[in-house]
Amino acid sequence: MKWSLSLGLALAAIAGAHAQTNTPKYSNEFMNLGAGARSLGMGKVQVSLATDATAGYWNPAALPNLQARYDGVLMHSELFSGVVKNDYAAFAMPLDDKTVVGATLLRSGVDNIADTRALINEYGQIQYDRITYFSVADYALLLSYARKLGPEGLSVGANAKLIYRNIGSYANAYGFGIDAGVQYNHGGWRLGLTARDITTTFNAWSINAENFKATTINEAIPTNSTELTLPRLVVGVGYQFKLPADFTALVATDLEATTDGQRNTLVSAKPVSIDPRIGVEVGYRNLVFLRGGAGNYQKIRDFGKQQQWKGQYSLGAGVAFSGLRVDLALSRLALDQSSSVNSLIVSLGYGFGSRAGGLRTSN
Repeated sequence: MKWSLSLGLALAAIAGAHAQTNTPKYSNEFMNLGAGARSLGMGKVQVSLATDATAGYWNPAALPNLQARYDGVLMHSELFSGVVKNDYAAFAMPLDDKTVVGATLLRSGVDNIADTRALINEYGQIQYDRITYFSVADYALLLSYARKLGPEGLSVGANAKLIYRNIGSYANAYGFGIDAGVQYNHGGWRLGLTARDITTTFNAWSINAENFKATTINEAIPTNSTELTLPRLVVGVGYQFKLPADFTALVATDLEATTDGQRNTLVSAKPVSIDPRIGVEVGYRNLVFLRGGAGNYQKIRDFGKQQQWKGQYSLGAGVAFSGLRVDLALSRLALDQSSSVNSLIVSLGYGFGSRAGGLRTSN
């Protein structure tokens, strides 16, 4: 019964989302889950801060900040008590003293969903070997290019983004989009701007209508359609300063502006909604780091029908030694018993090979 419900919800979501060509909120939302435990421990504040291969995801213009000649990052996280698996891999390397390229691969999905429609055979008996399984998964490949410009500390970059979304044998979609970014570092200040889906990302859905006809869901059978993801802008500002006894502190904020309609955010309007986030990182001798972050504030109605603002908080820690980085993040920290389950995120990064001209930072 539980698996039948899961199948029903998955198919109902397809039918509701693809009944027509549209520009829905939260289209391709798996692209906004975040990458790297460092950033997730800082409340997803990273547009102005990235100094490793995760820059291809957060802001391609930050790729020239690589501290090693070659850098790679792997991350695994699980959402909704492990139901959704989220995996991430990235690699970046310079072509010359001014140009850096990178590649990023993301997957987010739910596996082993049982299709129990054929569970009962023609004699009215339960036959378990007739159960089949399928996955609902989203994939993205980002190919990044970044280049330093004339003024010291200024760089620009862009992503070519390929998307594949699959819902078993029921539907799949192919998409393409472009991201662009700019970053400027001067002294302890870091400024960054990313324009995601700047050209609008198109997902062309192909629906297997025959499989829908075999379901028992009372929904209209969707047809082939095109789903659009509208642009979003993220502005980031950060500042790093030294503390006594070999400690350093990094404080940063990101302002994320969406253009797909009014959202439940601190700044909410029909043309643009803005979600502010803040993150802090304290380091010791570039070896050990503690982090915290806050963001995603929404007005929530409780059981007493009173509305109050609630945010999403995170903590993190990391160690770095001889090019190896191990980062942990605890996201969605429970402030009360009604809060969602916390998520533990782990990422590994490794940089090797000397490179002159990289940004000297605390991580």
